[in-house]
Amino acid sequence: MDPLSELLSLLRPRGAISSGFDAGGDWSIRFGDQHKQIKCYVILSGECRLAVDGIEDIVHLEAGDCFILPNGRPFQLASDLALPPVAAATIFAGARAGGVVTVNGGGEFSLVGSRFVVNGKHADLLLGLLPPIVHLRKESDQATLRWSVERMMQELREGQPGGYLIAQDLAHMMLVHALRVHLAEAIGQGTGWFFALADKQLGRAIAAMHADPARHWTLRALGEQAGMSRSVFALRFKEVVGETPMQYLSRWRMLLACDRLEHAGDPVSAIADALGYESESAFSTAFKRVMGSSPRQYCREAYEGYRRHSKTSPSGNGLDSEAQTSASDWPALHTARETTDAT
Repeated sequence: MDPLSELLSLLRPRGAISSGFDAGGDWSIRFGDQHKQIKCYVILSGECRLAVDGIEDIVHLEAGDCFILPNGRPFQLASDLALPPVAAATIFAGARAGGVVTVNGGGEFSLVGSRFVVNGKHADLLLGLLPPIVHLRKESDQATLRWSVERMMQELREGQPGGYLIAQDLAHMMLVHALRVHLAEAIGQGTGWFFALADKQLGRAIAAMHADPARHWTLRALGEQAGMSRSVFALRFKEVVGETPMQYLSRWRMLLACDRLEHAGDPVSAIADALGYESESAFSTAFKRVMGSSPRQYCREAYEGYRRHSKTSPSGNGLDSEAQTSASDWPALHTARETTDAT
């Protein structure tokens, strides 16, 4: 599995088409805490402005444009960003999947999109590897996403057997396609893990670490994968990714461990062995250094987090709603907690 596919698999995104939005006149909407959510939109008509928290540049969007917000940051969409915004939750409350919410009579601006909810205590670390904004402008790329959105809307409106599953798969296709297009255009454009994947040499080294995380990798061996000398590779990796190759490898191993602790319920000793650690003690020490807690504590907090989320999260379908955590994830967490308590 390639690194991007592996990262998205660890996020376990669950997608559902959001409500469409049709606005007229002046409007401004604030989408607050998007914690553990990825938003994907297509502009059908008109134009607007997008401002994302922590990003200096304002994005001008017009008919045909597609954009994704993978980091879960709060953002504002508006005909004029100077207008005082209205909270999205008040506009889209109770909106049904495949429906359209109208503001100010509509007719001047419209969009549709989907949102992906991701699970796990480690989700924030994974989302942080993705770019804050993906803006697709090429007509060929836009056409693929427009078709996907239109088909999703049709499936959800008609309610045919299997329609929800088709909509889910289309939503995932939209997400992967947009990120892949952005990756192809990202060579030399920024710093971070995502941009390192766009670098053919660094991308080969990252792919090698992902393919065999348990291997005792050295800078020399990784440099050979990248076609660079040991010193040049180490310097280039740190400049682009923002951390050393060994730091990245250790963090990736811990993210894989988090996923297995939360979803597979494997004993710590088995996870340690699978990730190349000589002992459970060495693995636990590395885990606490990277994740800030022991594997046992991590399992306990993840389990309690799922229980709290299931009691408090709404299950609406609107543009600003959150999906309810699936109770089917609990058994693995419960098993992992019992296993680590015994270590």
